Amino acid sequence: MNTRVGVWIDHKKAMIVPAGETTATVLASDVEAHTRFTGGGGYPGGHSSLRGGGERRGEERHRNALDHYFDEVIARLGHPKEILIFGPGEAKQQLADRLERSKARPAPAITMDAADKMTEAQVVARVSAHFDAHR
Repeated sequence: MNTRVGVWIDHKKAMIVPAGETTATVLASDVEAHTRFTGGGGYPGGHSSLRGGGERRGEERHRNALDHYFDEVIARLGHPKEILIFGPGEAKQQLADRLERSKARPAPAITMDAADKMTEAQVVARVSAHFDAHR
C-alpha cells in the first residue's frame, strides 16, 4: 500500500498517481454539466412552494452525482497518509472536504495546489516532484 498519493481532479475526471509510480489511474466522471437557471422559475403568481422546483431537483441531482464521483475517487485512493490534490476549479476543495468528513478512514495530511488541465505524463511528473521534494 502506498502511503503518498497525488490526485489531479476536476468535475470531469480524476487522475490518481501513487508516489513512485509512472502511470495514473484515470477515473472519468458521469457528472453532467451544472445547469444554470435564470429567472424565477416555477409558476408565475403561484404558491411559493411550487416555484423553482425544477431548479432544486436539478441541484440535488448534480450534488448527488458529485458525491458519488468523489466517493469513487476516495475508494480508489486506498488509505494514504499524505495526499496532494491539485487541479483547476473547486473540485479539489470539494474532494478535500469530503475526505476530512469521512469517518471510515484516518484523516490524511492533505496538500492542495492549483493547476490547469494537464496530461497524464504531466500529472505523474508533478506528483513525483512534489513527493521527492517533501521527503
